[in-house]
Amino acid sequence: MQEDFHYYATYCAAVLAGFSPEESREICYSAQLVDMCTRTFLSGVRAPLNAVTTQTAMELADARTDPIGLQDITRIWASFHFLPKDLNASVRGTRHYRNKYRLICGPDGALVKETVDLAKKGGTLQAAGLAMHILADTWAHCYFAGTPSQVINDTNRWFDELIPDGGGYKRRKVRFRHSVSAPDDIENGIYSNSVNHYAENSIMVLGHGRAGHLPDYSFARYVYCPAWAGYREVVKDNPSEYYKAFCQMIFALRCLRGEKKSFLTGVYDTVTAEPYEDDIRRILEKRQLSASKDWCELGRKLSGTAPEPFDISVYGDEYTYAPDSEKDSTRLGRFILAALAQKSMVTNRIFRSGSLLAGFSAEGGGIKDFMRLAAYFGKGEDI
Repeated sequence: MQEDFHYYATYCAAVLAGFSPEESREICYSAQLVDMCTRTFLSGVRAPLNAVTTQTAMELADARTDPIGLQDITRIWASFHFLPKDLNASVRGTRHYRNKYRLICGPDGALVKETVDLAKKGGTLQAAGLAMHILADTWAHCYFAGTPSQVINDTNRWFDELIPDGGGYKRRKVRFRHSVSAPDDIENGIYSNSVNHYAENSIMVLGHGRAGHLPDYSFARYVYCPAWAGYREVVKDNPSEYYKAFCQMIFALRCLRGEKKSFLTGVYDTVTAEPYEDDIRRILEKRQLSASKDWCELGRKLSGTAPEPFDISVYGDEYTYAPDSEKDSTRLGRFILAALAQKSMVTNRIFRSGSLLAGFSAEGGGIKDFMRLAAYFGKGEDI
């Protein structure tokens, strides 16, 4: 997903869940920050580098692909962008293949509940926003894994987009190119994707790189052949799945606000969304590179106001100039604690499944992180 959904749509979901406009801004800011919190950013504000939640293209270009480097990549991308759906999935193949297959992302898995429950335990708006990013991505990034893997994430040349045509759809072959600067050409079906190096652990086969940004566009419907499915056709219907993601965010946020007792997977608050369903589906179906303006307008319709354009310096400056003793109490400090807790939880669950793809893990992470997280959970705020 992109800023349009993680920032502006999350704001709308938070308002519908009963949060004030001010609280909703904090939630959507942290949801978008997950896509911005790189080592480069953390280093610039002198924050703990373990709290990294994403990597820039330049950082990935320099990333090691030996076992230690791959574990670092997997901890980041599996924890925050490609949450595994089933770490106990039964699949034929070697242990190494099985471990990679089990990292395939998908909605309504056990780790989604743990993610929302962890945000509830943390008790901050920043933890809520971080959890909403992860929950939403389980829908958009479904069928891809947050680890470099040719045998899982690769696709072949049989890749078609489904274009609305009257009461049905027509298939149009997607034409991929390998450009980092040219915008996708939606009208002519030309999209950028990663270059296939035919190496199992190449960065080019991390997540949905081989499918380009198609998983991140709410309007996209496509048929493709992923490696994990033996290059058999799989259909992805983003408008329908993004709507479920939106309704699930409303339900999860109502749980985090205390209106609902506990979060359950497979529950989507379509009742609260129903008065605005036409508006939401219209935004999701509209073929455009970014739906930020449309979501922003809906947010203003819902609350009388809308979030300002995302500015990463808002949290960064506050954190930088805060005394060391007060950094954890800043908004970025609370986000960092939530990120450390999430990464520790996911890494531990992967390790407990019998896989070392994310490295060794003890409950609570390392000693330094453990002490910080103990304090964090000991004084969590109600949201």
